[in-house]
Amino acid sequence: MSSATPLRHEAAAHLGSLATPGADGPEWIWRGGRLRPWSEATIHVNAVGHASVAAVFEGIKAYLAEDGENLLLFRLEDHLDRLRHSARICRVEIPHSRDELAEAVVDLLKANRAAGDTYVRPWAFPEGLIREQMVPAGARCEVVVDSWPFRSGFRREGCRAAVSSWLRITDASTPPRVKAFSNYHNGRLALIEARENGHDWPILLNDRHQVSEGAGACVALVRDGVVITPSLSSGVLESITRSTALTLLAEEGYEVEERPVDRTELYLADELFFLGTAWEVLPITAVDGLRVGEGVAGPVTERLYELYFSLVRGRSDRHLGWLTPVPVGAHV
Repeated sequence: MSSATPLRHEAAAHLGSLATPGADGPEWIWRGGRLRPWSEATIHVNAVGHASVAAVFEGIKAYLAEDGENLLLFRLEDHLDRLRHSARICRVEIPHSRDELAEAVVDLLKANRAAGDTYVRPWAFPEGLIREQMVPAGARCEVVVDSWPFRSGFRREGCRAAVSSWLRITDASTPPRVKAFSNYHNGRLALIEARENGHDWPILLNDRHQVSEGAGACVALVRDGVVITPSLSSGVLESITRSTALTLLAEEGYEVEERPVDRTELYLADELFFLGTAWEVLPITAVDGLRVGEGVAGPVTERLYELYFSLVRGRSDRHLGWLTPVPVGAHV
């Protein structure tokens, strides 16, 4: 690994707290229908392997409200719906309803006495010791929900991106609208390449050599006042953050376009940014060595950040149905 890889990439610190908890994790985890002590949430080593190919997951954020009295889970039901959609496409079965999983998420936050911004990850993997190379269709999944503290923040100086030589997976082979662990190997290879070449994050092109997304985040650009993002048929996840951003910007009066995006449009962008549950709004200030705009977050990016955090912190009176409150200090 080159000397460029260690975190001289300060933009990576924006996601540094995404690392999952280790042996000394939170006190509780939800598994198989009930809360269990973290230390007891184990499986046999042979349960890892082929079963993980069909494992699906979600990343959900709970934000500390402005008044400090509640955590606000953002678009919980939409995330749980997407989890079930991913499982359907992967042909595996989740044995819990959306309401049961929503209750599990809330109970876990209470059990772990979460009192600040928290990342919650529900995930499902085929249960049992699967020795077959191919997980059979209809395999029943075990469902786990874990959580850990996640500091949110905005880095105005942004990050440096590079277009990867690795192409994005396609709907005809490994559908990118599925949020599956196995899909993230594609972004991992692109990320390794970007870091070894002195950049922070990659941007992947699809099989038509048009812009797709980053390594775990959607990408959007601003050109001549128009906000543009690759269409859902460009090989992207059906991102909930992307949907949120487009809604908020349209409500502010910005013209928004979802369409195919050529690589060279990145070089002509006035602003460029990543979007995702963990990434939130991350400005891109250089792409392939070319400065984007003034080299810092632009006005549309900053306005989106303000709108987004006004919403998730409970300061806005819009889209209140997207927020699920969990009282701080409440216990199960």
